[in-house]
Amino acid sequence: METKKEQEKVVLVGVQTRETNSDFTYSLKELAQLTETALGRVVGELTQKRERVDSRTFLGKGKLEELAQLVEETEADVVIFNQALTPGQTRNIQEVIDIKIIDRIQLILDIFAMRAKSKEGKLQVELAQLQYMLPRLAGQGIGLSRLGGGIGTRGPGETKLETDRRHIRDQVNDIKKTLKETEKHRSRSRIQRKESGIFQVGLIGYTNAGKSTLLNALTQADTHEEDQLFATLDPLTRKLVLPTGTMVTLTDTVGFIQDLPTELIEAFQSTLEETRNVDLLLHVVDSSAENMAGHERTVIKLLKDLGMDHIPLLTVYNKKDLADQLFSPGLFPNVFISARDSSDVVILLEEIINRMKSIMIPYQIRINVSEGHKLVRLKQETLLTSEEYVEEANNYLVKGFIKKESKWNGENQLK
Repeated sequence: METKKEQEKVVLVGVQTRETNSDFTYSLKELAQLTETALGRVVGELTQKRERVDSRTFLGKGKLEELAQLVEETEADVVIFNQALTPGQTRNIQEVIDIKIIDRIQLILDIFAMRAKSKEGKLQVELAQLQYMLPRLAGQGIGLSRLGGGIGTRGPGETKLETDRRHIRDQVNDIKKTLKETEKHRSRSRIQRKESGIFQVGLIGYTNAGKSTLLNALTQADTHEEDQLFATLDPLTRKLVLPTGTMVTLTDTVGFIQDLPTELIEAFQSTLEETRNVDLLLHVVDSSAENMAGHERTVIKLLKDLGMDHIPLLTVYNKKDLADQLFSPGLFPNVFISARDSSDVVILLEEIINRMKSIMIPYQIRINVSEGHKLVRLKQETLLTSEEYVEEANNYLVKGFIKKESKWNGENQLK
């Protein structure tokens, strides 16, 4: 871990255009949070209002000189731009400012490199970084070797970025092959879960909404839980036993963020694949966030972009204990809870059961007393709502709800 003394000094830069107008202040605040997550210390900030960004240097000529002066005064180590820079813009800025220049996407990739724990997660980050850096090599290779490590250089690191393009393309292809193999294995596991008829729930939401805290509260899983952006990267699936005895799976995902670059969505397809085929999505929203409506819009838009907007959605407004007294939900159906309050978690479980009933199909079946094992399995694999012993028939009349794809449908002629 880097200590306070070793933290890099960072100057943040943002240009407010007509497109970025509504969320500009919040977006810049979020950039500062991202910088802290990447172990940097913000020592200065420079903003400019323009119709559109300068195609050559992003900022206007005067503002660029002002930035050079601010860098000198603050003795900054790195400048981070709030929007994506083109390779040409980076090179032109670098001619005026002789320190490391990175953009929001590189910063997010850098945090991903810090956070990835599994081999697959690390490979996915490396792939995204190499693909993003490839067209930027001409201006960045020398700069990175001169400036050493730190923010924007974790993951593949300086040496890989200095090698020739062919070598990097070979690496990209190798990583893609490895990830394809891993994806095959994941796919087999997903098919098995689907065929077993187990109901699958996915957790999605803006980064830092409290998804990992909720996963821990529901499943007692010891997952990484931190008040930081992108605390979870690698997909995590856990078993959850509902109060009815029904067993479902619960999958956590990487947090979404506004302006999440395409490279990142592509790099984390397998993380998102885990939730692409779920039966119900829990959309976790931080009800205390100052830009809550913006967070909701970002997630809903990304779900649409990913072709996941057809999946039934239950919005979980989390952090009730920190929310404003005048809190008002924007999405329905919803539940308003604190993941740290056990009685609230019970309310959420009840709401999950209600949503399951609306998604699954009702059934009733008679089971002989001698077939107790079937009853046990029905309790685990379906949403059993009642079991009644019928004395004259010496069997149980069982009612509940079942997934359409469940093998119990064919095996037992449920109706």
